[in-house]
Amino acid sequence: MRVRLARAAGLLAAGLLIAALTTDASSVVAPPAARAAATGPTLPIGHAGRWMTDTDGRVVVLHGLNQVYKVPPYEPSADGFGDDDAAFLQANGFNAMRVGVIWAAVEPQPLTYDDNYLASIAQTVATLASHGIVSLLDFHQDLYNEAFQGEGAPAWAVQQAGLPNPQLGFPGNYFLNPAEEYAWNAFWRKAPAPDGIGLQDHYARAWAHVASFFHGNPGVFGYEVLNEPWPGFIWEGCIDFVLGCPLQDHKLTVFYRKVVPVIRAADPATLVFFEPNTWSDEGIHTDLGGVVDPSTGFSFHDYCAIESVLHKNITCRFQDGLTITNANLYADFHHIPPLLTEFGATGDLKNLAEVMRHTDRQRMGWLEWAYTGNDKTSSSPNGQALVFDPSQPPTGANVNTAKLAVLAAPYPQVVAGTPRFGRSPPAPSGCATRPNGPTARAASPPPRRRSSQPRPSNTPTDITRQSKADKSFRHPMRPC
Repeated sequence: MRVRLARAAGLLAAGLLIAALTTDASSVVAPPAARAAATGPTLPIGHAGRWMTDTDGRVVVLHGLNQVYKVPPYEPSADGFGDDDAAFLQANGFNAMRVGVIWAAVEPQPLTYDDNYLASIAQTVATLASHGIVSLLDFHQDLYNEAFQGEGAPAWAVQQAGLPNPQLGFPGNYFLNPAEEYAWNAFWRKAPAPDGIGLQDHYARAWAHVASFFHGNPGVFGYEVLNEPWPGFIWEGCIDFVLGCPLQDHKLTVFYRKVVPVIRAADPATLVFFEPNTWSDEGIHTDLGGVVDPSTGFSFHDYCAIESVLHKNITCRFQDGLTITNANLYADFHHIPPLLTEFGATGDLKNLAEVMRHTDRQRMGWLEWAYTGNDKTSSSPNGQALVFDPSQPPTGANVNTAKLAVLAAPYPQVVAGTPRFGRSPPAPSGCATRPNGPTARAASPPPRRRSSQPRPSNTPTDITRQSKADKSFRHPMRPC
């Protein structure tokens, strides 16, 4: 999301999820003229081990942004997002969008689902798809509910037990609001809703309804089960780089093993992504167990809290590298694709570039936060956004051109084939052309392989280990 958590000890952590740096809109100039967009993947998107693949067996590389509207009616279109925005994204080479879906809008009353809301989301998905952009549907939450100055769960799913509910904003309520901590605790212990059905059962059924609604939709490449799951009362015990957060991660594992099969029953094929607990943003490893399903992916976030608090990019390179390495370790071990679904939320272009260098080395896709601002769970609502005013066409002074120049560097969208051995797919025959970058030239060929090593194949195969021959080439997907 926007600014991220930190990792100090005890209550000091309350200050380490604060707002991202702002960018002065007066310094923004018109974006460069767009040229032809790069060829995208052939849908639907699946996976071969830790690589996302298209129907031609090529590794898919997703680059895009987030669009989440956090106030009623919770629809991206209500924020002004439309065809001109999708065309702007396509013209600048982006091929994916993480679209926020809010539980409170899906299920406003227990077991009552609002298909008009889902139809609005579907229209946004169709608009994006018409410009070659695929969508990840994200059940988004911040601070659990409006009662705690956030959004996500419907009011009937909020239990406070009469505890104090100080209005400390984001992220203060996560750390110091007893009523919110109780509400999360009620969710994790599967407390019954007013109709006697457990809160997690309601959540799973809401997801089943959404997956059934979007089943077969060619514009949706994946579902994300829950944005930034917060531990609740035991958050203090999660700030441990050695032990991690085993108690909460066990609860999360049980939760995902409950919800993912329900989604899969409603939609047999679409990728389902799940996240570790929120502290993984800061480099704390995850103890999540495996979620046995043939089509899952690992979604994670990366925010440098020191940069957010001190406005200094001091430890970000190390922390970003640790966060991304932890995600890679989990994804490799479980043979599922990792996807960085949030990072950025800052005007610090150096930090943006750092994160992208990390992901590029791993051939990992990313979705930056965010396309537009007006984000109530950030103290920097506009400086973090790519487009400042979504009610206006995304050109001129309402576009953060400095940020666009970093995010829209030339990248390939697909890489021919997936390897039989090794962590890295083979080098592309050439890079995609990005509208604000130079015309791409062919990437240099990878080093010669030993004859005893199998050559890369265009048939997707699971990646099981890294061969010595593959270690010598690290970054064939560099910008041209």
